[in-house]
Order: sequence, then structure tokens, then C-alpha cells
Amino acid sequence: MTQDFLAENNLCGQTLLRLISRGNAIIAELLRLSDFIPPVFKLENKADQAKYGSIICDFSYFKAAEYYENRIEQNEQLQDIDDEFHENHIDILSRFYLAFESIHKFVSDLNRFIDELNEGVYIQQTLESVLINEDGKQLMCEGLFLYGVMLLLVDMKIDGCIRERMLVSYYRYSGAARGAGSDSNIDDVCKLLRSTGYSPLPGAKRPANYPENYFARVPVNNVFVSMAIGRLRSDDVYSQVAAYPLPEHRSTALANQASMLYVVLHFVPEVLHSQQAKMREIVDKYFPDNWVISIYMGNIVNLNEAWEPYKAAKTALQNTLDLNNCKFQAQQHGQQLKKTYQMVSHFLKEGVLTEDYLLDNIPKLMNCLRECNVTLRWLMLHTLNTGNEAIKKHRQIKEAILASCNVKQEEIFQLLLNTAQLELKVKDMFKAMLKKKESNWESYKKEGVERMNELAEVFSGTKPLTRIEKNDQLKSWFELMAKEISTLDYSDSTSAGRKMVQLMQALEGVQEFHQLENNLQVKQFLADTRQYLHQMIRTVNIKEEVLITIEIVADLSYAWILIDQHYTNLMQQRIKTNASLVIKLRATFLKLASALELPLLRINQANSKDLLSVSQYYSGELVAYVRKVLQIIPQTMFGLLARIIQIQTTAIQELPTRLEKDKMKEYAQLDSRYEVAKLTHGISVFTEGVLMMKTTLVGIIQVDPKQLLEDGIRKELVMQVASAMHTILMFNPKAKMSELMTKLKTLTQTMDGFRRSFEYIQDYVNIYGLKIWQKEMMRIINYNVEQECNSFLRQKVQDYESLYQSKDIPIPRFLPVDNSINFIGRLARELLRMTDGRTTSYVDLLGTWYDIKTRQEVLNAKVFKHILDSLGTYGLCGLDRLFSFMVVRELQQFIRITQQNIAKDKFWMGLFNNLEKQLVPHNKLIDNPTKVYSNVLQRTGKVWPNFVEAVMRIGQIQIIRQQIANELNFSCKFHSKFLASGLNTMNKALMTAIEAHYQDPTKPYPSEDNPMMYELTTFLDAAGMSDPLKKIYVTTKRLPHFALLCFVFTISQLQKLQYHKPLCGLICKKVNDAVDAPPFIIGMLTLLKQFHPNETENYITMLGQYTRSFIDSSGAQNKIMDLPSEAINTCAFLEDFVFYGNFKQSMVKEHIPTFILEEFRASVS
Repeated sequence: MTQDFLAENNLCGQTLLRLISRGNAIIAELLRLSDFIPPVFKLENKADQAKYGSIICDFSYFKAAEYYENRIEQNEQLQDIDDEFHENHIDILSRFYLAFESIHKFVSDLNRFIDELNEGVYIQQTLESVLINEDGKQLMCEGLFLYGVMLLLVDMKIDGCIRERMLVSYYRYSGAARGAGSDSNIDDVCKLLRSTGYSPLPGAKRPANYPENYFARVPVNNVFVSMAIGRLRSDDVYSQVAAYPLPEHRSTALANQASMLYVVLHFVPEVLHSQQAKMREIVDKYFPDNWVISIYMGNIVNLNEAWEPYKAAKTALQNTLDLNNCKFQAQQHGQQLKKTYQMVSHFLKEGVLTEDYLLDNIPKLMNCLRECNVTLRWLMLHTLNTGNEAIKKHRQIKEAILASCNVKQEEIFQLLLNTAQLELKVKDMFKAMLKKKESNWESYKKEGVERMNELAEVFSGTKPLTRIEKNDQLKSWFELMAKEISTLDYSDSTSAGRKMVQLMQALEGVQEFHQLENNLQVKQFLADTRQYLHQMIRTVNIKEEVLITIEIVADLSYAWILIDQHYTNLMQQRIKTNASLVIKLRATFLKLASALELPLLRINQANSKDLLSVSQYYSGELVAYVRKVLQIIPQTMFGLLARIIQIQTTAIQELPTRLEKDKMKEYAQLDSRYEVAKLTHGISVFTEGVLMMKTTLVGIIQVDPKQLLEDGIRKELVMQVASAMHTILMFNPKAKMSELMTKLKTLTQTMDGFRRSFEYIQDYVNIYGLKIWQKEMMRIINYNVEQECNSFLRQKVQDYESLYQSKDIPIPRFLPVDNSINFIGRLARELLRMTDGRTTSYVDLLGTWYDIKTRQEVLNAKVFKHILDSLGTYGLCGLDRLFSFMVVRELQQFIRITQQNIAKDKFWMGLFNNLEKQLVPHNKLIDNPTKVYSNVLQRTGKVWPNFVEAVMRIGQIQIIRQQIANELNFSCKFHSKFLASGLNTMNKALMTAIEAHYQDPTKPYPSEDNPMMYELTTFLDAAGMSDPLKKIYVTTKRLPHFALLCFVFTISQLQKLQYHKPLCGLICKKVNDAVDAPPFIIGMLTLLKQFHPNETENYITMLGQYTRSFIDSSGAQNKIMDLPSEAINTCAFLEDFVFYGNFKQSMVKEHIPTFILEEFRASVS
């Protein structure tokens, strides 16, 4: 019957099994997703509340959906935020919704299955018959239990308010709000998972009638619930009692069933409230000596607190919670701990646990393991802090337990270590013996047969043996014995066992009755044969049932969560003291892996495709815990390293090339060198400790200790380097003198210390120090750049999508200290603050910024060398990438302002149309240019400040990017000249090929699938071989009169500048004008580069016309010294414009005659 129910052809059993399998997979998905709740849904900080408060709503949205939607639609800014939020979160919201929906689908399918059973859909199966079947009643009880666990876990891991906000957001974005997706049962899901008011925080008040009202939101068949509770109350559903023969262990044997009963009872709260007899029966059977239980993967529940609102349950539990009973139980388990510790320590002594000893003492060992695990379970659950110690009654019980058991957490932990070690040793030995069982049996049988045949030969008289007479009777008897031994059948171990006992007795009898004791050789042969038969009997007793019992007894799933909360620090402290403890911890981690059996059993039985993902999740969680515990080793190693580097840099003197004999002792510095050697030995010991842990399969993930150590070192390196960057690169914007150079030098020294320590450690730890250093630096910088650039992106890169973030070696995220997200943003904005065109003037020939007022140097190109020294190539490249995003934003804002305020404005279009008529054709001279141009400038003056700010910022950023490119290029040529030459050649060759293709389309061109151009661009950017001024950052549409707009804007700003002979360029006339020529020129150049080249040509044409018209108007054609200021400024502007843009001189000479340019050059020289 048992086999029949889960057989593949049994539709009823398979349907139920698949449903339970799905339930376990749903819980794994809920636990997995609980780690990926987008922080924005928590609305924890004021920034999130201000930005998203209007678009993230709880279920109050459903009462006034139209009002909320209208408010968003009528506000363009809110609409934009809403669209951005939708794009960034719809994927994760969909996954959360599917998980929520699967809970509702699970209970709906469970109800449907019960209805189908009652309706007779499954032939010969009824609700009663299924609950009689052993597998059937297990699965039915599990179905109800899993549904309850889902509801409790959802409430525990995902706060009710967050659930509501996520469901409303999904409702709005999925189309359900607009009537789409009508087949979805989103309304039912919302009703089931609306907020309960429960909070898992310690001290939070429990809502009234919780969780029974929550469980009643989707009703489950009452008869089914009642029958399931009946089975759980009365039966040993999982046949666990057989593994725990002692009556004192019954509550441990039924612990899993007790946790199921605890959850399921909430479906019938009247039992908890008023049915005294049932509750008394339940407590007497399941909770006579325990009241802290674990439900599904280590979630701890204290019944003293959980059953407080229920009268019947509370009354029934009073005997258990009686202070004297609590003290008695604590005392018993405290004494048992000391006793079992001694027993386990004895078994673990070197040489005690041999195969023979194991085979002779299986019951004794099994009893020891039972006692250990029962004691551990009770003490670990009942001595921990559950967060309810603030209530006097609970505190009294806790204090009484701790006083009575007189046990420290260290002792519990030590017993756990030793028990895990003994279990692993016994299991490994038993598995090895099981593997060799048949071969050993045959070997012993063969030896026994040979001994009997040899004795038969001896008594036949053919084989001479001292003083033994021929005896045909004994000869025949020994031959018969040999035949009997040879007929022993391995497959029929029961009858063979009885026969072997008889044979051993016969051998003893023949020795006594035939007076064979006097002959030592015959006696020895008989003793050997009896020994072989005895070994065969012991070999027969090697059964897999022992391993199964060990697996049942050794279950540690109740500690899945609490071991992290209460024992991690203890483990780490012990590792710090003794690194070889890692070997024992390996056994503990494998013991903890037994918890994986619980959720995976049914998934495996059902052959579900969820097996891999669920296994990976739980195995990944356990491996993450292993990493967390062992992380203390890299942390300690880095502490020792810091001391080593400190001694090497401050105490130990560098040996000179030539050393005088008298000074040898002075330079020996024996004490310092001894300390370095001692610290280095400490590092080696920790390394050895980790590597002693064998390669281990944790769940389905192979853990390699060498890789574990390397990952730990990487993690600690990332943590320390990221922390150093975060703490050092903080700037005070109000400081009169910039701290930038000082901070960069400090960071350089810190990074140099890390580098040196890595060089020092790599040989002792056997890792590739340089490779790890470069890879982790790349990850840290690129991740922080990515996060900083997120503020410029509509669709953000989330942590779980990032190429650079890792779960095993996470890059820490620190809270922002200003408008920037992290140190890269702070560094970029500090550079922009220091080089602001409103307060500084840039001199291109010197690559230096000077203060406009004091004329003191503010910053020079050396700052980029310091950034390179401190953050490396990745740091400079990351800065460049961030600046390029800033350029894009400024350009987009400029173009948007132009489109909204000018291109669509009738006044502006009319003004430009009139001006266009006056200026066309552009080769003519304008009569009275002062009047024409001044009239336009007066009417447009108010709009330019926003334009000036944008263009100046673009130019400022582009100048910084040029300096970064120069530094990267110099560094590349200096440190890797072959790479620089190769990239340069490759770039030229590729450009030549592309130009050839455009001249002759039949020639080859890289296809879209070919990554060559993309990858080469990445290399060129990293080597500083790309020109930021030649790049196109945004795609643009044609704007009417754009060249004319740029021309009017330019001449409006040229009036604020004057030519300065010593600097060979334009500077501002007044300090308050805040227009610096180089960033202004480069900003205009970058802006025009985003449009069709015709716009640039028209722009230069109009500037040429402007120059010629003013020269003509002033009548200064023949007077070299009297060029008007407008002409001088425009010529100087165009000279720099052509130089920065790398245009041909002919572009200007076409519109300004050569003699005028020569006169300009003569007048300013």
C-alpha cells in the first residue's frame, strides 16, 4: 500500500506529491526574494519619501484609484518619476507577485484536491483512505502545514506595508488597473496578503486574533483540517519513535510533528481557546519537557509567548512551565551534557574508534549519539534569548534555567563540535564498511573454508603435522564443516547468521570432546576459523539502517538560524585561538547540511525541475554561512599584516649598499625582525588551518578550502580598500583651502601599504597577489562608478544585475555623506568645485587653474598623477566615465531648454527670422552692425545666464577629461609602450579601412556582431588615446535657427572678454562676469559637435560676417592698431575654436580674409 500511493501510475498520490513539492519550492522562493526587497518600498529615508511618496501607495490606493492616477497624470514631473520607477522595478515586482500568487494558487489547488477526493474523482481513494495510508497522511498533513508556514514566513520576512506597496505597484504597472490581464487573480492575492499589522521586531505588540484571522482569509476544508490534526495528535506520522527507543526522548522524536501541529492548530483556533482536553493531550504528548520549538528551517517559536492569548493552550502548558519542572529539566540536561561530553571525548581519542570496536559497540555508540543530540537540542533551544525576556514571567523562567543547568554556551558549542566529529567519523567508517561488506564476507568465508580443508588434510595423514595421528572420522567432519561454511549465502543473511552461530558452537565442541586442545596448531586453526565466522556475523550486522538512524538522530535543522545568531562569534573566537579547529567545524557544517533534507525530500520524490534551484538556494545559504564563520581568518591575517607593514616601514631600516662592520649590529634590529617573523608565522598557521579542511560537498556546492581562503582574503581586501576610499575621500566644501591634494597623498600611502602587504603575503598564502589586487581594484572602482552613474540613468543597474557586485565577495555600500552616492562622485564634484569657471581661470598653456581674484594657483595637472597613484588606471577611467555622463546630462538640459523656451516660442522665432533676413546672404557686410547686433543682444539678454552655466560646465568637464586622457596616455606609453604602439597602429588601420569603405562600399566594414570596434574603443579610452572633444554624446534633431542662436549667444559673451597678451588668450573683463574663455570655447565646440556639421559651418560663417562688418564699420581696414575689440575677440575666439576642434585653418579664412587675421596677430603680439 505504501509503495502504491507514491507509484507513478497512482494519479492521486502523484498529484498530492507534486503539490507538496511545489509548496517547498514556493517557500524557498519566498526566502530567496526576501533578501532582494527593493529598499525604495520601505520608504525609510526622507529622500525616498519626497521623491516616491506620491507614486508608492498601500491598499488605500484602491479606495481612490482615480484620484491617485489623475494626480500623477497631471504632474509631468511625477509622471516622469513614475515611468522611470516602472522601468526599473517591473521585473522584480513581477517576480514577487508570482511568488505571492503561487501561495494563493497552492491553497486553491489544495482545496481543489480535497474536493476532488470527496467527489470521487480518484478511483478507490477517499479522504479517509488517504489519511490511513502512511505516505498519504504525511503528505496531507504537510500540505496544510506548508500553507501555514508560507503565510507566517511571508509576514515575518516581508513587512505587510511593503507587501501592499509592491502589490499596488504591480497592479498599476502590469495592466490590471486598466482592465488588462483579467485572467489574473490579483484581487484574491491582495485579499490574502494584505497587511496583518504584525511586526517581527523585538518588543512589537502582537495584533489581536493573529494569526488565526490571517489563516482564515482563504478557508480550508474543515473536515480535512480536523482529520489532519487528529492524525498529528494520535499517530507517529513519520515513524520517528523507532529511532528513539527511550521514553525520555519521545518529545525529541516527535519534535518535527509537534512543530507541524503548532502551525496547523491556528486553522482551528477554537481548540486553542476552549478545548481543554485536546490541548492537555497535545501538551502531555509533545510538550511535557520543552516549550521552545523550531518550525521549518529553524524559525524559533516560544510557546510561552505564542500561546499567551489562548486560554486552553495556556492552561495546558502550565504544568510544563511550572518553575520546578523547568529547573528539573534544566538540571537533568546540564548533568547529561557533562556526562555525554566525557563519552564523546573517549570515543574520539586516537585509536579508540576502530572497525572492530565500532562493530562490537554499535548500540553503545548509537545511544551516545542520541543522548548528545537530545541534550544539544534542548539546551540550544531553551538557553537562547528569544527577545521576550522583557516580560517578567519569561525572564524568571530563563534565569531559572540558566542557574539550574549551570552550563556555559562554550560547553554547548564544544559538545556540538565533538558530536558532529563523532557522527562524521562513524558515518564515514560505516559507509566504508558497507562498501566492502560483501568482499569482506567472501574473504572471511574463503579463509574459514581453507582452514577446515587444511585440518581435514592433517587428520587424513597425508599432510604431516607433529604428533597428530590419522583420524578418518575427524577428517570427514572437517570436510563437512568446510562444505557447510562454503554453502553460507550472503544474500540470505538471517539464516546464514543462525547457521554461523551453530558452526561456531560445533567447533568449540569438537575442540573439547576430541581433546584437540593439547595440540596448539590445531587449536589455533580452530580459533582462527571461529574468529572468521564471528567476523562474518559482524559483517552481516553492518546494515544501512544504522546510517539512516544516525541521519534521523543527527538532525540539526532546528539550529539553521540560531547557530548564526548565537554561535558564530564563539566559532570565530575559537578559530582565532586555534586555527586547526576548522577541521572540527567542517563536521559541524556537514551536520548543519542535514537540514537540507527537509525541504528537498518531496521535491526529489516528485522529480521536480525545482530541485536544482531549491538545492542551490539552501546550499548557497549554508556556504555563505561557512564563509562568514571562516572570514575571521582573513580578518586576523590582515591585522597581522598591518603590524608587519608598520614595522617594515617605520622600524626596520633599509640596508645600505655598503655596510661598515661596526654598524652591523645596529642594522640587524633583531627584535623587530623577530617580531616580523613571529607575525608571519601566525599568518602561515592560519593559512594551514584553512587548508587542513578537506574539499567538502555542502549540499550540492563543492567547497574548496584554497578557494575559500582566497575568497576570504579578497573579501577582506575589498572591505578594507573600499572603507579606506570612503573615509579618506571626504571633502569639506566650506574649507578655504582644498583638502584634495592632502587626501590623495594620504590615500596613495594607504593603498601603497595594502599593495606592499599583498606582495608580502602572497608567497606565504600561495595566492597570485598582483592578479587579485588588480581584479578587486577594478571591481571596487567600476562598481562605485556604476552606482554613481545610476543617478544619470533612467533604468538603474541594480546590485543583483551588476557585473561587478558579488554575493561571495560583496563590495560594501556606504551611506551618502553629501549629494554624491560614493567616493567617486565626491572626488569628481570636488574637482568641479575647485575648477569652477565662475571662480577660476584656466590657462591651457600651463594646464593650470588660477583663482580669478587672488591670481593664486588653485590646481594643476599634477592632481591627475596623484589620482592615478591612489586609484590606479581604473580610478582615472572611472572618473572619465562619470564625467562623460555629466556632459550628457548638461547637453540634454541645454537642448531641452532650447526646445521648450526658444524653438516653441513665437517671440524668439520671430526675432530670429527677422535677424536671419538682415544677415542673409552671409557674405555681405552689415550696415551699422552695432545697432543690428546690439538690438538683438538687448532683447535676448535675460535668457543667457542658464545657457552660460550649462556651456561653461560642459567645457570645464571636457578640459578635465582632456587632462585625464593625457595622464592615462603618458602612463600607458611609459609603463607599456608596446601596448600603446599596438593600439595606435590598430586604431589607424581600422580608421583607414572604414574611410576606404565609405569611399568604396564594396570594401569590408566591421559587422554589427563584430565586437572589435567596441572592444578597441574600451582599450583606447583606458590608454587615453581618445579625444573627448571629438565624441558625439547625444542624438539630436534639427533645431530651427540653432547656428544663429549659438552665434548670438557667443557674441553676447564675447563682450565680457578681452584679449590678454601675456596669456595669449581671452580673459574676462570683470571678476563678476564669471566667463572663462577656454571652458566657454570648448563648451560651444562640444555643443555644436552634437549637431550636423553644417551648423558649425554656419556658425563660423556668421562669426566671420560679424568680424568683417565691425572692421568695415570702424573704417579700420588700413589701420593695423585700431582693430575694434569685437573683431579682436572674435578672431581670438575662432583661433582657439579651430585649434581645440582640430579644424583646418581654411574654415576661418573662407570667411575672414587672411590679411585681417594677420593684422589681428600683429596687433596682439
